[in-house]
Amino acid sequence: MRITAEQVKALREKTGLSVMECKKALEEANGNAELALERLKVLGLEIAKKKSDRETCEGKIGSYVHTNGRIGVLIEVNCETDFVARTEDFQDLVKNLCLQITATNPSWIEKDAVPEEVLQEQKNIIQQQNTDKSPDVLEKITEARINDFLQQHVLLEQKFIRDESITVKDLISQKVAKLGENIKVRRFVRFALGE
Repeated sequence: MRITAEQVKALREKTGLSVMECKKALEEANGNAELALERLKVLGLEIAKKKSDRETCEGKIGSYVHTNGRIGVLIEVNCETDFVARTEDFQDLVKNLCLQITATNPSWIEKDAVPEEVLQEQKNIIQQQNTDKSPDVLEKITEARINDFLQQHVLLEQKFIRDESITVKDLISQKVAKLGENIKVRRFVRFALGE
């Protein structure tokens, strides 16, 4: 199947990956844009995983104050070099992360940061609400509700507010694949007037 420049361009705009990577993914998917997009997501995750142990000492501290002045966010996002930290793609990522935190108010960056006592408390609540369920059903309900809890309160697990087909973790993985460097959210704080 012949792959058109328009197909490659559309896929490139969605992923930010190179023309060659997008064209190759479309060829492997026989022109199916959705299948190619899935392949590129997997590629992005693989690239991000390979780079995840690399040290990140550069980056940017981003800030955002909501238009009404009632909510503000500070975030530190790190990468490997100051060259990447100055790119438009990295700056855009930091801005989007600020907007995400403003809109969703996460409590933690990643799942591993959630205290065990918080998870146990959530499990206890779920079990108290479902005492009439069999152990197998209760286990499935608990797992689903804990996943929902993590998606609400953990930044990297949240659906990205500008494209709910991906998570914040996916967004960062796409940037890692495009920029060729490890990227990590080091810390953030969200201020709300009166809280």
